[in-house]
Amino acid sequence: MLFFFFELILEKIEYEFLWFFLKKYFGNDLNTAIENSKTKNIVIFKHSTRCIISKTVLKNFENEAENSTTENIDFYYLDLLNYRNISNEIAQKFGITHQSPQVILIKNEEAIYNASHDGISLETIKQHLI
Repeated sequence: MLFFFFELILEKIEYEFLWFFLKKYFGNDLNTAIENSKTKNIVIFKHSTRCIISKTVLKNFENEAENSTTENIDFYYLDLLNYRNISNEIAQKFGITHQSPQVILIKNEEAIYNASHDGISLETIKQHLI
């Protein structure tokens, strides 16, 4: 149990360099991200913390982001197990079917691209920004 606790702490520290966290439901965090998409590209990564596939895709995505230029993109992390209601709101606002793992690219308050599983790639996301 203690090992699991420390693993969670280390996982959180590891993610802080890259992610803004979507946690508040009543519109706060999600609406802020959508509003920010007027001036910066927003990528939401929806992650299931119990799924090994999701964790693998997340790690690959983070590695790709570390080795790439991303100054015009803000990255938002959504823990699906704790905040499924936010995922439902995203699906409703943008008409995108829920999947996990999944990335959604938002620009000027519109979802312009989404991908799931092995389709998740930062380079593909960047191609949609050209």
